[in-house]
Amino acid sequence: MTKIIAVFGATGAQGGSVAKALLEDGTFVVRAVTRDTSKPAAVKLKEAGVEVVAADLDDKKSLEAALSGVYGAFVVTNFWEHFSKDKEIAQGKLIADISKSLGLKHVVFSGLEDVKKQTGGKLEVLHFDGKGEVEVYFRSIGVPMTSVRLPSYYENILTFFRPKKSDDGKTYTLSIPMGDVLLDGMSVADLGHVVVSILKSPSEYAGKDIGLSTDKLTVEQYAAILSKATGKTIKDAKVSNIRCMLRQGAPF
Repeated sequence: MTKIIAVFGATGAQGGSVAKALLEDGTFVVRAVTRDTSKPAAVKLKEAGVEVVAADLDDKKSLEAALSGVYGAFVVTNFWEHFSKDKEIAQGKLIADISKSLGLKHVVFSGLEDVKKQTGGKLEVLHFDGKGEVEVYFRSIGVPMTSVRLPSYYENILTFFRPKKSDDGKTYTLSIPMGDVLLDGMSVADLGHVVVSILKSPSEYAGKDIGLSTDKLTVEQYAAILSKATGKTIKDAKVSNIRCMLRQGAPF
């Protein structure tokens, strides 16, 4: 019997990685879920023979259609699209409810730790906490779910954390708000292979939270690696908190 996996965010970084890995593996049939089926990435998936369907995370009817008849799903929500913890929780819970009602056998959810809960309310990290609440909800209603918790993408260094030219016009600074604390990292391109392995072994992974990391380095070490790779002098800007980043114009 053919098993279909619905891949949310299939035209984005995480979903795109998962869709690509599923296609390469061939065990499952891919149903790519995206809000805009006319995107170049969506068209490319269609050309590869993938079923591409439109769905909005706020629209129950479209989500039911996207999840109808599937064996499992990869689910990712995007806090940075609206900056609302409550909205992200509502979207995640809606998908969980539909997954339950349609009897999905396995959901892989892109989650994160609930920092507020873990620190007894001392710290609050909105884009973590909302996903953490959704993780709990999936399990409270009995959906077989595995959470994969990604670290910072290496690709972020080419976008959000791209080194900026220093005042001397010759060197560059890497501004990541970690101080001297080690930063876990991985390439988002590697996520897909992890998800495929999880989906192929549901009895081993359902119900588990899996933290992913391929390296743990200081910002100074990342800067040294970038310097070696680019031939440019890149230094750690020694940023220790988000407020400093905001003053420097970081894209948050």
